[in-house]
Amino acid sequence: MKKSESTWASAVLNPEGLPRVAYGQGIYVYDSRGKRYTDASGGPAVYSLGHNNPEVNEAIHRQLGQIAHGYRYSFTSDAQEELSALIEEACGNDLTGIVYVSGGSEAVESALKIALQYHTATGQKTRRRFISRRRSWHGNTLGALSVSDFISRREPFEGALMEASFLSSVNSYRPPAGVASDDVARFCAAELEDEITRLGADRIAAFIFEPVVGAAGGVVPAPPGYARLIREICTRHGVLMIADEVMCGSARCGTWRALEHDGVVPDIMAVAKGLGGGYLPLGATIYHQSVLEVLARDGGPLTGHTFTAHTAACAAGAAVQRIVKRDNLVSYVRQAGEEFKRMLQHALGGIEAVGDIRGRGFFVGVEFVADYTSKKPFDVADQFNVRFNNQAVGRGLLCYPVSGNVDGIGGNAVILAPPYITTRTELEDIVQCFADCTKATLRELGRM
Repeated sequence: MKKSESTWASAVLNPEGLPRVAYGQGIYVYDSRGKRYTDASGGPAVYSLGHNNPEVNEAIHRQLGQIAHGYRYSFTSDAQEELSALIEEACGNDLTGIVYVSGGSEAVESALKIALQYHTATGQKTRRRFISRRRSWHGNTLGALSVSDFISRREPFEGALMEASFLSSVNSYRPPAGVASDDVARFCAAELEDEITRLGADRIAAFIFEPVVGAAGGVVPAPPGYARLIREICTRHGVLMIADEVMCGSARCGTWRALEHDGVVPDIMAVAKGLGGGYLPLGATIYHQSVLEVLARDGGPLTGHTFTAHTAACAAGAAVQRIVKRDNLVSYVRQAGEEFKRMLQHALGGIEAVGDIRGRGFFVGVEFVADYTSKKPFDVADQFNVRFNNQAVGRGLLCYPVSGNVDGIGGNAVILAPPYITTRTELEDIVQCFADCTKATLRELGRM
């Protein structure tokens, strides 16, 4: 395994050294030896309501007592219809089409297929190509992987992936060469239009992007104005806009739709993770009424799987979303998220290796650098993320280290994405432990 590969990949491929999970309660997880861990990343930004929520558990139990799964071509269900109503209300803006899947990669895959089917149904079958961005991650299926720029995860499959265009990362902290931070939005939007013009608009199916880049970038929000500019460009050229909100959506950023923050509505969006909170596998591809009407004339969306709209999974998702709505958790995440960032800025202030603290709501990234002024990342051989993760796990803190966020090889960031139920006192504890881990890692590297 290459040293540039992430801690995530190492854990997946080498699970023998992992502790055995026993149970969870709220924001805490306990292993079989009784050690308690604070789940400060919600796993991979999944556990929106934490663990072992009795109301969600009861909803699943109640559904299993009736039927686990009514096959989608034979039945709809109360659980599916309730979840759909909650999603439509949360999204608004005529985002009324929904295809349920079992996770984020499937949600993105369905988004790509819906875009292609839409253009075929409107007599534009030449629109086959997708445009994406550097330092993006959209999923593990071959289609989703084809529009992802994550070197270590793509490499084994190169040659079998479909061709796509990749534009510059949209990152104000690390702008494209020669571009000022304040000009990133305009520059990157112009880059999109230039690529559409170069290839010909009649060849482009969709532009796919993460409103807040997750695993590939270490939580990178789009700069102000960017989303509006690309919305205008896509509309002008008949290119569909796909928002990948698998990680940043479902209230994670303090608005139910991440793009709501930017005042923009996509044609198609993918959600998962926080939608069902990890209680059962669940994701969804959501699309605009204008797309729905075209697909309806074509017999409906030609995507989905055996377990699409799995009844018990929909019951879990409906229970999670009822609680999010009833307890005003979207507003809480937005307000407490700002405090969370301020706490981190205060606790990490003066540490020169902390290059950037960024994010929205309960989706925050801390980027570490070897040189504060030049923003040079740590050498890959330093294994910063491995060291940091070891310090964190040793202290019972679960976070999400990512590597390669600068150029696919170099770069170190850590994602914090606590459950929406995390109290302010618990946030303070997370911040203090995170600061301790930071200092210990830097001492280990001789940087403090």
